[in-house]
Amino acid sequence: MAELVRPELVCPAGTPAALKSAVEAGADCVYVGFRDETNARNFPGLNFSRKELGEGIAFAHDHGAKVLVAINTFPRAGRPELWHQAVADSARLKADAVILADIGLLAHAAAHHPELRLHLSVQAAASNPDSIRFYAERFGVKRVVLPRVLTVQEIATVNAAIAPVETEVFVFGGLCVMAEGRCALSSYATGQSPNMNGVCSPASHVRYEERAGGITSQLAGFTINKFGEGEPAGYPTLCKGRFVANGKTSYLFEEPTSLNTLAMLPDLIKAGVTAFKIEGRQRGRAYVAAVVQAFRQGVDAVMAGRPMPDIDLDRITEGGRQTTGAYERTWR
Repeated sequence: MAELVRPELVCPAGTPAALKSAVEAGADCVYVGFRDETNARNFPGLNFSRKELGEGIAFAHDHGAKVLVAINTFPRAGRPELWHQAVADSARLKADAVILADIGLLAHAAAHHPELRLHLSVQAAASNPDSIRFYAERFGVKRVVLPRVLTVQEIATVNAAIAPVETEVFVFGGLCVMAEGRCALSSYATGQSPNMNGVCSPASHVRYEERAGGITSQLAGFTINKFGEGEPAGYPTLCKGRFVANGKTSYLFEEPTSLNTLAMLPDLIKAGVTAFKIEGRQRGRAYVAAVVQAFRQGVDAVMAGRPMPDIDLDRITEGGRQTTGAYERTWR
């Protein structure tokens, strides 16, 4: 049996405070974004100025951790300068890698910053050896973040065919019913795209109204959900709204559910995954610290040959529901 390789724990950092919490909780890497539309979490109060990122990289490096910069939206036609500058600044500030989705931006980064390590964003949706090899051979991509639609067996098959390219998979956090963020619903309702503007259900379009018997949430004038008295009022995204269809009220597209693969870490490590990614740059430092600590314990237990720890993450999962997604459908 091949020796197991310890995977990196890649953790979200939406703010400088969250970056410090992630590193101190045991993250091997943190991923961040600039405070503009070059990253897919472009929300008020999140992300980093150039000065903050430089300081965050210095802090992480001093503690033995890496910083990856997500530049994972798609440049506007005829206006690529903002994205080009984000790549250049990441290289100047000594980021350990940039996470890119757009093929033109990959070409630009490879040509102008050959020293900069390139990772392929999940938004590129590269899910088979042929597509991954194309990115690696054409642009020098070193790691690909795999879409959350593959089984563990399929991940193992991909890894066997693409070495030495690394794979990174999501292990905890929110799920999306669209093709890894390519959402037409938010764009239709608000005119702002997750892929172009970096926002899903932007806060400027969100409204809550108190009505008899509870709270109604709205997005750009569309009623997304109605919550009874004492029921937690979730954030209004169209894909996770409750609607009436055929006389029945239900979560029409997707229930608010979190991915949690903590119990599957041994199988994912056996499949040859290089890095485990935690979703949640929009979440606070307490969430970051709790999830990082849990998965740090899990990875360490697997590598030491100990039983997996019994850790309850229900209180910080979306909607209180958890799933292993597609990962365990066919694994034996």
